[in-house]
Amino acid sequence: MDRNGIVERAKDYIAKEKDEGFRSGVEKLLASEDWKELEDRFYRNLEFGTGGLRGIIGGGYNRMNTLVVKSATQGLSSYLIKAFPEKAAAGKLSAAIAFDSRHYSVEFAEAAGLIFAANGIRAWLFSSLRPTPELSFAIRRLGCDTGIVVTASHNPPQYNGYKAYWNDGSQVVPPHDAGIIDEVNSVKIIKEIARQEALDKGLLKIIDKEVDEPYQAMVKSRLFRPGLIREKAGEVKIVYTPLHGTGAMHVEKALGDLGLKVITVPEQREGDGDFPTVAFPNPEEAAALDMAIKLGAKEKADVVMATDPDADRFGIAVPNAAGGFTLVTGNQMGVLLADYIFLSLKEQGTLPENAAMINTIVTTGMQKVLAAHYGVACAECLTGFKWIADVMRTWEKGGAGAKNFVFGTEESYGYLVETEVRDKDGVSAAALTTEMTLYWRSKGKTLLDRLDELYGICGFWQELGISKYFQGPQGPAIMKGIMDKYRSNPPAALGGIEVAKVRDIKNGADGLPPSDVLQFFLSDGTVVSVRPSGTEPKIKFYASCCARIGSGGLDAAKAEAARKLDAIRKDIRAVIGE
Repeated sequence: MDRNGIVERAKDYIAKEKDEGFRSGVEKLLASEDWKELEDRFYRNLEFGTGGLRGIIGGGYNRMNTLVVKSATQGLSSYLIKAFPEKAAAGKLSAAIAFDSRHYSVEFAEAAGLIFAANGIRAWLFSSLRPTPELSFAIRRLGCDTGIVVTASHNPPQYNGYKAYWNDGSQVVPPHDAGIIDEVNSVKIIKEIARQEALDKGLLKIIDKEVDEPYQAMVKSRLFRPGLIREKAGEVKIVYTPLHGTGAMHVEKALGDLGLKVITVPEQREGDGDFPTVAFPNPEEAAALDMAIKLGAKEKADVVMATDPDADRFGIAVPNAAGGFTLVTGNQMGVLLADYIFLSLKEQGTLPENAAMINTIVTTGMQKVLAAHYGVACAECLTGFKWIADVMRTWEKGGAGAKNFVFGTEESYGYLVETEVRDKDGVSAAALTTEMTLYWRSKGKTLLDRLDELYGICGFWQELGISKYFQGPQGPAIMKGIMDKYRSNPPAALGGIEVAKVRDIKNGADGLPPSDVLQFFLSDGTVVSVRPSGTEPKIKFYASCCARIGSGGLDAAKAEAARKLDAIRKDIRAVIGE
């Protein structure tokens, strides 16, 4: 886009943006003729993708601000009215709205609520910050037609976002995602209403305990051994961090009600959009748990737990034999939870017929082996919890191939142990992990001991993840070039291991919907996957490798897996220029 086009779009934005801070920011950029920054803010519109919006906070059409949020909500409202014309005509459409601790989350959430209200859609707006899984729960509890949560999940502090949900509490999937995107891109007029008028007309409703209390009760109801907790609660010590986000209220309350002592990292307990104590508020990042582990060592904790800012992701660290703490990966945590759920259901005689778990195509292959060990099916889906929810939805309709859902997980620290929520739930994962820790403690074992036992059953599995960011206008083209090259000239080997099969899901494959994903199945059983991120300007690589445990024992298997993954890592880095 040439300079005149950038100036024209900037002036158009200034004319429409009612927030003085965002508007004046763009005016200052024009006055100082900061063309590089102006180009980045206006060369495109911030894309409303299949998961909603996510971007850097600031003025401009390629930023997160009130005008962009209002436009997105107007498009979503228009789609709802077309999707449910009878409910719209009767004034019975409704939406639930939650928000996290990020900068402008309160303002964006209320702006969205008022756009819904202006379109005749009742908005149920939480009174203060709440976790993403509670938003999903609220949609189902209140019978809403849609919902949004204002969050950028685990991104750095300069970001915010907007996740859109459908009436079953899951993020939108086809055909609704494409329909909503079309409406968002077609918005010409944004309907608005004053806050007091919306309240007076009953189109804006403020909620809190009427959803909080049922949600907390649900979390506690998913436990298998509440008696064990009551008996042994005093024996376990938990250190927890919400990483300046939304998790403290529910994690502390749910576990506290069970008689458990939760020691929350004081410097990270309160919501703070600056996330001042961490570089990235993401439990996937080892550094994010540094303060919690330090406190855990001081308190001699049995488990250190963390949730990300919107409390959908969950990570832990546990004491090891060397006197320190070992971080448990998302794949390992999924294995441990699956094992505990299957074991508990079997022991209690409640494992349903046709029981099944769901994981994503980039999650460790160990989970499928473990599920088979228990006689449980393991269904795969595309990356993202909305696809896990989509499989759940399909099964609930019945018919050929329908299963009974017992657990869902993805490698990026996401777990779902209930059906009342249709997104990953860090709060319920925290509660069940506490019970699981107590259970294995009662057997004289740690979680690491149990994980080693599972390696003996399933083989040793290790995973690799690599992400490469490509910022700016050229980023999408660079990532497309990488994917195109892989498609036109796929590697014959990765890490010196022959590629036995290539699965390209661009147009759908093996029952999976279309997605820009390539998978390389190596001759030794290793799987390498590559895909551009759907929410950030980066390309992501995943590898899952198994080494059988032979005469050399577990240590030899670990060394073999590490050697294979190091060679694969070298090949990937050569492609992405590292």
